[in-house]
Amino acid sequence: QVRLVESGGGSVQAGGSLRLSCAASGNTRSRPSMGWFRQTPGKEREGVAATNAPDGETVYADSVKGRVTISRDRAKNILYLQMDRLTPEDTAMYYCAAGSVRAGLLVPWAYVDWGQGTQVTVSS
Repeated sequence: QVRLVESGGGSVQAGGSLRLSCAASGNTRSRPSMGWFRQTPGKEREGVAATNAPDGETVYADSVKGRVTISRDRAKNILYLQMDRLTPEDTAMYYCAAGSVRAGLLVPWAYVDWGQGTQVTVSS
């Protein structure tokens, strides 16, 4: 099992930036895939960005391409999500997830470990 703790959320104005962090502990070697997901009340959780350690594959949701960068510090076991040019549509609870995903890096149910989430609120 892997424990995930997110941080870095907050309130920003449209056009601003935030960097989310996810500290992982435990059996992290068993979880080569890590990703960021978000959810708003009444909606399904959706994938934002994810990365797979063995081959370095990185994927982004169309809604965030060009504005978001996912990165991973494997030495420190920290996953980052740099978000720029934020819009009110980015407002959501953001979750970090870990797993061993062979296909569908942005599919939530492919992941087994989840953090508690960090809230991002973007005002217009």
